[in-house]
This record gives sequence, structure tokens and C-alpha cells, in this order.
Amino acid sequence: MDLDLVNSISGLQQAKTMSDVQIAVARKIMQADRSEGAAMVKLIQAASGGVAQAGDKLVAAATGLGGSVDTYA
Repeated sequence: MDLDLVNSISGLQQAKTMSDVQIAVARKIMQADRSEGAAMVKLIQAASGGVAQAGDKLVAAATGLGGSVDTYA
């Protein structure tokens, strides 16, 4: 009987250790995914900002807006 109890306790400890390892790996993967997601958001924002600025410059060039500024008051 004592050997069965020791084996059960040992098996339970091994299962707990494996569970802890799996949770740590899952946490690390989620942190990496979060970092990649944040980087993608910044990349998209930078790309859309660049497009908006290029569009503004194109509109200004096409309409002549901003071509000359009256500095006399």
C-alpha cells in the first residue's frame, strides 16, 4: 500500500510540474503574440500616416494650396 501512495504522490507532482511548464510556455507565446500585434499596429499606423501625408502633398500640389503664403499683415 505504501508504494501505491508514493507512486500516486509522485505522479501528481509530475503532472503539476508539467502543467506549470505548459502554462509558462503558453504565457511566453501569448507575450510574443502581443508584442508582434503591437508592432503590426504601429506598422499599419505608420503606413497609413505616410499615405495621408503623401495624399496631402498631392492635393496641395494639384490645387496650388500652400504654394504661396501671404506674410504681410
